[in-house]
Amino acid sequence: MSYYVHNVPGRLRVKTPHAKKNPATAAEITNLLESMVGIDSTAVNTLTGSVVINYDSAAVKSDDILALLQRQGYFDMTEARTSEHYFDEAVSRAGGVIGKAIIGIALDKMFEGSALSLLTVLI
Repeated sequence: MSYYVHNVPGRLRVKTPHAKKNPATAAEITNLLESMVGIDSTAVNTLTGSVVINYDSAAVKSDDILALLQRQGYFDMTEARTSEHYFDEAVSRAGGVIGKAIIGIALDKMFEGSALSLLTVLI
């Protein structure tokens, strides 16, 4: 299952597999959230399982909203990814690609691109 959370004050986006392709569960989530004090609006995309929650940050905290979703079984914070996770993974992958490219260039310069030299290194 894939869970995601992104929060800016007043707007919370969560992704939950429970709402994906499940209009009945999407309606349950909407009703649950809109019954909470401080929630201004919700929008559920059943194609992706994304739930956008607009809220009054002076009346309710995002942690309280997430806790409610978790208590009702619609969200699992221990499995949730954040935009920071995705960014860190992208940077890590880019670093690996750049590192391999630098090593390749260094090896090419060391052995002057000679196929025979490269075979010697591999053997």
